[in-house]
Amino acid sequence: MVLNRFMITPYRLQKGDSVAIVSTARKISKEELKPALQLLEKWGLKYVLGKTIGAQENQFAGNDDLRAEDFQKMMDNPKIKTIWCAKGGYGTVRILDKLDFSAFKKSPKWVIGYSDVTALHSHIHTLGIETLHAQILQNLENKSEETSSSIKKILFGDSYEIKFESSGKLNRRGTAKGQLIGGNLSLLYSLCGSNSALKTDGKILFIEDLDEYLYHIDRMMMNLKRNGMLNNLAGLVVGGMTDMHDNKAPFGKTAEEIIFDSVSEYNYPVCFNFPAGHIDDNRALILGRKVELKITENKIAVSF
Repeated sequence: MVLNRFMITPYRLQKGDSVAIVSTARKISKEELKPALQLLEKWGLKYVLGKTIGAQENQFAGNDDLRAEDFQKMMDNPKIKTIWCAKGGYGTVRILDKLDFSAFKKSPKWVIGYSDVTALHSHIHTLGIETLHAQILQNLENKSEETSSSIKKILFGDSYEIKFESSGKLNRRGTAKGQLIGGNLSLLYSLCGSNSALKTDGKILFIEDLDEYLYHIDRMMMNLKRNGMLNNLAGLVVGGMTDMHDNKAPFGKTAEEIIFDSVSEYNYPVCFNFPAGHIDDNRALILGRKVELKITENKIAVSF
């Protein structure tokens, strides 16, 4: 592991290292993971399937105890160098309080996933350890080439940055430096008030979401605001706000406009349509890493 001023960076991988595959939320079969497992082999990595792969209790990958036991075993196994979550959905928050992170804190390893895995990202951030907000193994083969290559670059310790063109009218130009934190907005909202909630002052917050009603987005942003989580950000990065819904009586604003309005009184840089989240181009983000965010008239860049 690497110690830095802010957080602990897990060990970089080498060919021959073992990656644990678990599901902390919904059920999934080994057959669904076949293309992703082949990619790991192509990268020169070994994989170890947890007991949750193929397990089922209603919508979950086994009951809470099994999912917690599976994740715990992979955290405590020194031969496992990375834990990659196979599927999201819902259920990760149900096992958080069953986990003992004592061994993990002494020998941290990358935890990879997004969406429901935000519960783990947020909790592990409070322990001072970086995590990898990135595509779950399910459907990895159908995402952009950058989706998988960005994960590989980070895992093997290569230099990494994200640059893309954007002329969004809601973008607020500027430069910010700070720890990158965040994940799925619904999960961040649900963790407010718990010991897994993020402290956001001076940090760059990333949010994304899927399949929500517009008024839900407004309610969640108001909650973050009233909790003081938006007041003193260094910057705000908004990824995919995908498949949003409206009521018969329209809310009157898009998800992006709702988010912009919630931070309109502040002066920090804000960007939208960042390539991360429930979209085809879901690039990896190192949560907990101090980054530089630059938003100009036509370009956005994040340097890790």
